[in-house]
Amino acid sequence: MLPKPQIVGLPVYQPGKPIEEVKRELGLEDVIKLASNENPFGCSPRVRAAIEQEFMNISLYPDGSAAELTEAVAGHLGVKGEQIIFGCGSDEIIALIARAFFLPGDETVMADQTFSVYKSNADIEGAVSIEVPLKDGTHDLDAMFARIGTKTKIVWVCNPNNPTGTIVPREQLVSFLDRVPGHVLVVLDEAYAEYVTDVSYSEGIGLLDKYPNLIVLRTFSKIYGLASLRIGYGVGQPAVIKLINQVREPFNTSRIGQAAAKAALADQEYVQGCREKNRSGIQYLYEQFDRLGLSYFPAHGNFIMVDVKRPAADMFQSLLKLGVIIRAGFSKYPNSIRVTVGSAEQNAKFVGALEQVLSKSAAEV
Repeated sequence: MLPKPQIVGLPVYQPGKPIEEVKRELGLEDVIKLASNENPFGCSPRVRAAIEQEFMNISLYPDGSAAELTEAVAGHLGVKGEQIIFGCGSDEIIALIARAFFLPGDETVMADQTFSVYKSNADIEGAVSIEVPLKDGTHDLDAMFARIGTKTKIVWVCNPNNPTGTIVPREQLVSFLDRVPGHVLVVLDEAYAEYVTDVSYSEGIGLLDKYPNLIVLRTFSKIYGLASLRIGYGVGQPAVIKLINQVREPFNTSRIGQAAAKAALADQEYVQGCREKNRSGIQYLYEQFDRLGLSYFPAHGNFIMVDVKRPAADMFQSLLKLGVIIRAGFSKYPNSIRVTVGSAEQNAKFVGALEQVLSKSAAEV
């Protein structure tokens, strides 16, 4: 069998290590996962009722157009239904965009430490990824603009950025969009937008009318707490969404996922509560990192990247043995780990484990 040449050697995406696997491997009973930026408070209570009601239709195909959910999201965002496309997580929307627009040899611009799925999907389609270094952990939009050339098809901007958690302020984003040629698609990934409280942040939805080459990605996997049900979406101009829809599989989201997302969207009071608890958790972790003398990037999502002053891979293994799963493996930040902001109890356990590892390391020097 002969695969596409460009996928030979392509790394397989490595998700956060499952709790069950850690318990089995290390013989632990108490394990917390702060690796995949899931909502530690779960989903709205309304979701369970919506799922239970949908069980009676489990033998039926889902609505491929997700009409009811489309109407709900359109009303929530103040856009038209034809501006929305749903996918199996926003990951699938990224893959569909790559499938719809890239030809072998096309170029795409992105940060050099951002969500890895942009590059992997570009690689699959034979596009050339131009990776621009972050500046203080933040997208350097001026440098990214300078790398746009005649072969550029797509620019990816993750805002807040995963894994650093930083944001691009509205003024910088608008200045960038003003300069990008109209034939270049700008994908603004806002998976963590609902967590942001900084007044300088601008959600891309409000910019769509002015920039027809902009598409905004959102997800129900993060603050809405539906990660296992895989519901994400893109919002753009109808002409752009139509092109992406042409390469979408017919039934790419489930009935249960659609029903759950609709119920979760309707409970904005729950979302607000999660946002407030997340901000309190961030403040607590800031204080603890300051106390321990550790530097970190400002966190605007539901995670923090912190420099632990030693190889992150070693810290990952040490914390794992204490029942705490975090994320490491960021090539541009080899001494930094990314930790999801958990509940108050989870945050305290993480800090206790981190302090234990740091103290042991200091004693061994």
